[in-house]
Amino acid sequence: MSHPAFREIRARPSRLEEAAPVFDARFRAEFAALLRWRRDVRRFRRDPVPPAIVEAALDLACLSPSVGNSQPWRFVAVESESAREAVRANFRTANAEALAAQASERRALYASLKLAGLEEAPVQLAVFCDEATRQGFGLGQASMPETRRYSVVQAVQTFWLALRSHGVGLGWVSILEPRSVERDLAVPDGWRFVAYLCVGWPEQETAVPELERARWQARTGLGRQVLKR
Repeated sequence: MSHPAFREIRARPSRLEEAAPVFDARFRAEFAALLRWRRDVRRFRRDPVPPAIVEAALDLACLSPSVGNSQPWRFVAVESESAREAVRANFRTANAEALAAQASERRALYASLKLAGLEEAPVQLAVFCDEATRQGFGLGQASMPETRRYSVVQAVQTFWLALRSHGVGLGWVSILEPRSVERDLAVPDGWRFVAYLCVGWPEQETAVPELERARWQARTGLGRQVLKR
């Protein structure tokens, strides 16, 4: 029996019998290229993005894994000028505080960085975790409730890659005060802010991250370290 808080969707028999795809070497090479060319975009053209592309990417994002199949991601399309200005004001305050917290020798470099596409991005989404959801019945969350937010981050990554496959860029803005975003966007109680996403056509394509080009931080390869116990 379905829980009254949500509608249960069972796999159709035809889907259960569907043959698994075979991912060949060409697909693997293209997938690797997609990962290498995924950028955190800050500089956007103002050309509109077809809604069908965004909706298709959101559909794929909702295929992401989630703890207990709780699917706690919630997307808010930020479209009104008043809502966007509230986010921009939040960013200006948080960014000034972040600049002041930088070591003195790095402040000038920090100030030179473009850290958000809030003025230019034609599509903007705020992403939340529904911490109050009863979907999934708490499976896998009792000892690590933070896995709900990890699940939301997985959905963000899937959305990011899906957009990139269309040539559309995404920039994740994290220099924001979370509680202010929740208040300004008037989201339901129990929703916690995870990410603010700027979406649009990038001004340029490059395989080198902008922070590397700006000499802020190069890739170090440390992410490949594996410890054995």
